Amino acid sequence: MTEKRWIGILLLAATMGACVSMKRPKTPVPTWEENFDQLDSFDTTRWSKIPRGFSDWNRHMSDFDSCYTMRDGKLVLRGINNTTVSGDTSKFLTGGVYTKDKVGFGLGRLEIRAKLGNATGAWPAFWLLGQGKKYPGGGEIDIMEHLNYDSIVYQTVHSTYTITLNIKDNPKHGGTAPINPGEFNTYAVEKYKDSVVLYVNDKRTFAYPRIETDKEEQFPYADGDHYLLLDMQLGGSWVGKVDPADLPVEMEIDWVRFYAFK
Repeated sequence: MTEKRWIGILLLAATMGACVSMKRPKTPVPTWEENFDQLDSFDTTRWSKIPRGFSDWNRHMSDFDSCYTMRDGKLVLRGINNTTVSGDTSKFLTGGVYTKDKVGFGLGRLEIRAKLGNATGAWPAFWLLGQGKKYPGGGEIDIMEHLNYDSIVYQTVHSTYTITLNIKDNPKHGGTAPINPGEFNTYAVEKYKDSVVLYVNDKRTFAYPRIETDKEEQFPYADGDHYLLLDMQLGGSWVGKVDPADLPVEMEIDWVRFYAFK
């Protein structure tokens, strides 16, 4: 083989190698993240304890310290029997935090890595609500809801379109996905201008599209920011009754990451 031909082959190989390396994707860097590395408490400039309300999901919410702890770089939220707080008539106490009025998430990918606890009547959830909106304005995105000892999670969207108008199958507004019970799993949602896409452990599990319709608020999810709720819930018409013998129950949240779309 001639010297010129060898030089040509080497130059071609070098060029191909350069092209391959240029196309290799870089590891994305979160534009916002929470690693829960604080020793004593979560960062109150980002998170607040969810107050008690009158709905199934928040009727047992409490600021009682036993419902919250920081452990090994993780936020732990608990559901417990109320045997300690005098003057509180709730049989159970639960811990939950949210970023309401502190941190909002627009178009992008939001991820939560967590291990869920199991108990009869336990209902842990990660979800989004419209920042500065009166519900159901702005819509609701349930990134993860888990019931009892299930090996699946529920992922759903809600809005005026699905709640007030009760249109839940055009398009379908929710689905389920398998998880590894008792292990850490990663739950994610991607918000686009024309769709909401949900994932479990990087596997696409459900998508809800914007469609052409004259009905009200079919797709409010791209109209402004949403705040994030992370909470342990107990009991209610959907999950059923709580077995006090199964308590306390807890979930561990390792981290939250957000990747904004340009």
